[in-house]
Amino acid sequence: AASNAISHAKSVHVSGSITATGVPLNLDLDLVSGKGGRGQVSIGGQTFRLLEVANAVYLYGSAAFWRQHGGAAAASKINGRWVKAPATGSFASLATLTNMQQLMASILLNHGSLAKGSTTTVNGRQVIAVTDKSQGGTLYVATTGPPYPVQIKRRGTSTAQITFDRYNQPVSLTPPANSLDITQLR
Repeated sequence: AASNAISHAKSVHVSGSITATGVPLNLDLDLVSGKGGRGQVSIGGQTFRLLEVANAVYLYGSAAFWRQHGGAAAASKINGRWVKAPATGSFASLATLTNMQQLMASILLNHGSLAKGSTTTVNGRQVIAVTDKSQGGTLYVATTGPPYPVQIKRRGTSTAQITFDRYNQPVSLTPPANSLDITQLR
């Protein structure tokens, strides 16, 4: 039911953290169904802004971010500018973060045997817990209105706490002016 509900949502805000192989990933993203998304991502302490719209990914990072991911020359050339890249190829994994259907499918459909838990409250919403008995983790689904996912928690070697809110709120996705097209740098 949660998977079906999310497939009909127009937008969602996704925030929280995932730690896999000891590397923390923090997300704060607004996603728009079929159009892309925008927000901030932090991987291993390096933070950047991300926007995906019209089959292009735009990144904005600090000089330290660009030095780590592109070297000193890239950092000096990019300094204070958005970088535009195709949403395919080497940037496809970033585009997946801003694709509402792909991100939600990877979260909701990647599970083992499920068990219905008890009703509780998460962030002021009445929810029902759905626990993955084989892989661990609990998905909290709204019990009133559409059965939207509200939060997912996972403990163990791979941890996560991701919150889903602001469903169907308007989100503007506008490409930044004067971005530096990475395909012209090669």
